[in-house]
Amino acid sequence: MKARFSTLLWVFLVHLTGIYLFTRGFLLMRLSLTDISSPSIEQTGLSTHKRAVVLIIDALRYDFVTQEPPEPPSPYHHNILTLPRTLTQQQPQHSFIFNAYADPPTTTLQRIKGITTGSLPTFIDIGNNLGASSISEDSILVQLKEAGKKAAFMGDDTWMSVFPDTFEHNMTFPFDSFNVEDLHTVDEGVISHLFPLLEDLSKPFDFLIGHFLGVDHVGHRVGPDHPSMKAKLQQMNDVLGRVVDLLDDETLLVVLGDHGMDRSGDHGGDGVLETSAAMWIYSKGPALSQVSHPIPSGLLQYRTFPGTTKPHRGIQQIDILPTLSLLLGLPIPFNNLGAIIPEFFSRNDQLEKALQVNNDQIHRYLQTYRSSPSGGELDEAWSSIERVWEAASAANSEAKLIALNNFSRVSLAACRAMWAQFNPILMGMGLLILGTGLCASWAVYVGASSAEDNWDAWFKSHLPPSFYGAVAGCSFGVVGLLLGHSTLEFSVFGAALASSGLIIISSPPITSPSSLTPIPLILILHAVAFLSNSFTFWEDRIVPFMAVSSIIPYALKGWTAQTTRLRYRIVGFSTLYATCVRLISISTICREEQQPYCHVTFYASSSQTSPPLAAVILGLPVALALSLAIRRFLKISKSDKGVAKIYYPLILTPSLLGGALYWIIEWADTTSVLGEEWDGLLRLTRTWVARFSFGWVLILGGGLWYVVPLCVDISVKKENGQKQVQIIGFANASGSPYLLFWTVALSIIHITSQLPAQVVLSLATIALLSYLEVLDSVRDVEAMEPLAGGYRLPFRFNDIVPLALLGLHAFYGTGHQSTISSIQWKAAFMLTSTVTYPWSAITIVVNSIGPIFLFGLAAPLLGLWNRTPDEPKSASSQAKTDAMLAGLAIMSYYATLLLGTSISAAVLRRHLMVWKVFAPRFMAAVLGLLAVDLGVLLGAGVGVARVTQQEIRSCVGYEDGRGKEEEE
Repeated sequence: MKARFSTLLWVFLVHLTGIYLFTRGFLLMRLSLTDISSPSIEQTGLSTHKRAVVLIIDALRYDFVTQEPPEPPSPYHHNILTLPRTLTQQQPQHSFIFNAYADPPTTTLQRIKGITTGSLPTFIDIGNNLGASSISEDSILVQLKEAGKKAAFMGDDTWMSVFPDTFEHNMTFPFDSFNVEDLHTVDEGVISHLFPLLEDLSKPFDFLIGHFLGVDHVGHRVGPDHPSMKAKLQQMNDVLGRVVDLLDDETLLVVLGDHGMDRSGDHGGDGVLETSAAMWIYSKGPALSQVSHPIPSGLLQYRTFPGTTKPHRGIQQIDILPTLSLLLGLPIPFNNLGAIIPEFFSRNDQLEKALQVNNDQIHRYLQTYRSSPSGGELDEAWSSIERVWEAASAANSEAKLIALNNFSRVSLAACRAMWAQFNPILMGMGLLILGTGLCASWAVYVGASSAEDNWDAWFKSHLPPSFYGAVAGCSFGVVGLLLGHSTLEFSVFGAALASSGLIIISSPPITSPSSLTPIPLILILHAVAFLSNSFTFWEDRIVPFMAVSSIIPYALKGWTAQTTRLRYRIVGFSTLYATCVRLISISTICREEQQPYCHVTFYASSSQTSPPLAAVILGLPVALALSLAIRRFLKISKSDKGVAKIYYPLILTPSLLGGALYWIIEWADTTSVLGEEWDGLLRLTRTWVARFSFGWVLILGGGLWYVVPLCVDISVKKENGQKQVQIIGFANASGSPYLLFWTVALSIIHITSQLPAQVVLSLATIALLSYLEVLDSVRDVEAMEPLAGGYRLPFRFNDIVPLALLGLHAFYGTGHQSTISSIQWKAAFMLTSTVTYPWSAITIVVNSIGPIFLFGLAAPLLGLWNRTPDEPKSASSQAKTDAMLAGLAIMSYYATLLLGTSISAAVLRRHLMVWKVFAPRFMAAVLGLLAVDLGVLLGAGVGVARVTQQEIRSCVGYEDGRGKEEEE
């Protein structure tokens, strides 16, 4: 058993290595600090304007403003925003155009965070607010609110998800941003609300944001060179003309693109055209710059736009935040890494003062970050940051300005290296490990399948060299160190690659075309389809179709069965499996992209997260019926005996009922059906119901199973003077105790699942048991065929497909999607009334990936179900091998899905939906694979090991006892 478990553990470690390397290169992550900057005396005198109008023209690329088209030139590109260029030429001290570098990922949500906080937003911003998508850190909008100023907004509703309570209610006009096909609704909505506010002589706002989407939608729909872009840019130009006419002298105008767009009109990646966003800043009143105060050339950066030869003034997009904050008399937000734009402070010798205020804020932020739990990320760069800070503090005159500016840029570069860059090398290394690891897993599967009873011998001759290769592969760490990468990354890469390669060489997984036939077509199609965003949107509807399709070959096998009983069993249980799959499909949670073709049934409605009334009514009856249904399936093989007679009615049933009762009380508490005066008692009651349900099944049930796992009854009779031992339930002596072990996990996950999800889990459990009976009967049919000679065939890879798809189907049916918004945060408050670590995190994780873990844990059942320990001294050797093969198969299945999502995320990292669709699906695949791997390891290391160990002792004991009686 140790050899089998070691093999599964090795596969798990290879998966971890591939995931670690790919995510290090792909997923960007940082810690958000919640400190807020306070006003300081140093910022006094730097302000120039009382209010600002910030107009974001989504995807406004730099060349859309400068008349500098990329090559090849477009016949429509001559139509640009002419007003900014004209005013810049006519009023050079009042109007400035910049090529603003937008840090990747170049998606609207991340860029909004960057523009308002001055930080480097990443796909995963770790905040302190469970479940909130709002920005939890300091921003210019927070500073406006702290200063008692009023903010108005109109346009892309993404702003409302990140700043839900910031804007004045009577000056807030969000519009749906998802419909890319609609080129005008959002823009016309912004226009209809923008000009009345600008025309209002009372000036009711201090800060106005208008976010236009038409340019971006034209790019996505037809591309940047289409005639539609000409019309849209002309419309924006007319809007800017009207805005300038309505500006007063105390209002600053900022027009910018949140990002650019590539040649096909998309964005999201780090290409030059995607990161080149336009920015135009205009003051109708006081001049922003003075010719009499020249700026040192060392403070000014220039960039050459693709297809041009003339350098253009370039800034970082986040530079607008400290600049705008100081011009409006506000403190610079605490997390800002941007540098002030020098042109706007080269007046009355204010430049050094502005740079010093800016640098003090950045240094204060870096010191705070370094003292945080994530501060170790700055270790490598900290010495150089401190040296530059000391140099800036000691410098004088013009060198002082250069040194201060240098500090802000060094700090930005250090943080950007940590958070905001794709690393194609690490991504490629991760993909290579996932691919070779999958091939090596297939090699192990093929070798173990062919080894049959000689598995231990096969292991000794093939697997130890892989571990030696892993040790030797660590030498790659030296190479990595020489190339500037961490030793850890290259060490784990070398170890995983060497061990996988040696297994592939020693036991080639593909020796002929026929060796590929066991690979199911459904799996291949499933993995490849992740390159399609439409498939990812609708995966929850396609998976049940695949699941039902996977059971059809077994049903067809039933029609050719040699006996009527087997025909009825196979067809009947196949129909029951398909029926359960179809019923699970009734439970739906809708992704945003599925609208308007999706209707929420998991909740009472799309806006109410309480369960539908039908689920409330069915909660307790379904919980009771689930326990009875499991016992009914066990009764088929008479394995509802022994410890099962105690466990199911006295431990599992109360736990399931407790889980359902908890959520019924939660529903009553949430909806206040009993009145608000009952809220305190209901909260206390459901907390203790949850604690009892968890403890009852986990401690008492788990302990009982470990002590007495076998579900058999022993009867002793004397015939002709000899004692005869009769074991009832012996036919399923391997499967029934493992099922009891599995139901402990089922109960835990059932408790953390909301009422509709509990119904889904009950249906999924019946589907699982039905499939086990189908598989057992099909094996009986095959054993009765002439060429089989009564020999029961070992586990086959295709046998895992219905189970693997059932796990995914249960994940979607229990109210989850591959989106962060579908996380069911209510589960965090089961054991306590407030967020309490680690219990809140544990219950959230169990609720989220529990269904997939559950069916990974069920994989060994495919090798154990209705298996008899025929030989006492070597009890269930083939059963253990089949259980290991089933576990390896489901690990390989989900590893293939992860490889498919990883490739799609890597290839489509420049796609406009990479951070909304492909990256979340990749993360879901990572969590799914880890859940399955851990389920298989727990099942093999604890469940199978304990069951087979007890079988050996029991069988030997029975044999010895009978022998002594016969001798007497």
